[in-house]
Amino acid sequence: MIEITISVGLNDATTKQQKYQTEKYVDIMKFVCHNYHVPFSFIVSEGGYFHENGDYVQEKTLVLCFLDPEEGVVDAIAKDLCTFFHQESVLITENKVRAYYIKEKPFEY
Repeated sequence: MIEITISVGLNDATTKQQKYQTEKYVDIMKFVCHNYHVPFSFIVSEGGYFHENGDYVQEKTLVLCFLDPEEGVVDAIAKDLCTFFHQESVLITENKVRAYYIKEKPFEY
């Protein structure tokens, strides 16, 4: 099974600052994924990176996770989020993973 993640920073590419509350970005991301009709999970993380010009920035980042998505859909979502969030770029990672579910009946009181 293939796991693909998209990491999208929340700082604006021009101002280098986060323009809106994190919840607004989360809502937009959920809307985009819903429109592409893909199952996903996400976390809000914090990190730092260097811009192409060498400036160091710390920011909040949305990390979306997809398991075995249809070909092309992750790139399309990444392009939309890059545009909507006014980013210089977004990071896509792809890994082969072993994923499985464990099912149990709920405990009855």
